[in-house]
Amino acid sequence: MEESLNGELGGYQRIEKFDRENTERISDYYRKIIGLLGEDVDREGLEKTPLRVAKAMQFLLQGYEQNPEEMLRSAMFKEDYRQMVIVKDIEIYSMCEHHMLPFIGKAHVGYIPDGYITGLSKIARVVDAFSRRLQVQERLTLQIKECIQNTLNPLGVAVVIEAQHLCMQMRGVQKQHSITTTSDFTGAFERVATREEFIKLISSNLS
Repeated sequence: MEESLNGELGGYQRIEKFDRENTERISDYYRKIIGLLGEDVDREGLEKTPLRVAKAMQFLLQGYEQNPEEMLRSAMFKEDYRQMVIVKDIEIYSMCEHHMLPFIGKAHVGYIPDGYITGLSKIARVVDAFSRRLQVQERLTLQIKECIQNTLNPLGVAVVIEAQHLCMQMRGVQKQHSITTTSDFTGAFERVATREEFIKLISSNLS
């Protein structure tokens, strides 16, 4: 990644990191797309839009440059704890690969350690790394589960994702209040009692 510094404006200094060549190429493509849609790409309001979108897309899809397994390994600790560890209400911002429109929601992730735990923030980072890609919610759920299972080798992993898809809200069927829920479980969470405990805990609102 190359680092570029945008000039100061009123004492504010912004540093951005983007691949310069990719940014220019993506910007050129968006300039052509905007023109093909019937807009005047040279008018004041759109003059810098292709560049802004090029940078925005690289930010929104930065997960391709991240290694979720390494994130977990960077904070693995030996610990004799064999009860549920749950990180719930992790915000998700992802892009539907079918229409390249966002889907937004929350992930609830749990695992039962078997000798090793990981830093709690790493669970959220794994969710982000897989979310910041062109995705479908079903595969996103599976990837998070498999990453944690294969890296930590716990007694079980549980993942539930609830999301709203703008491709259903802004276009197509246009159902603004629909929520899609996906889930996946391994090991101990395949037992009904353990799975029900997990669902109960992520559904509770503890103050």
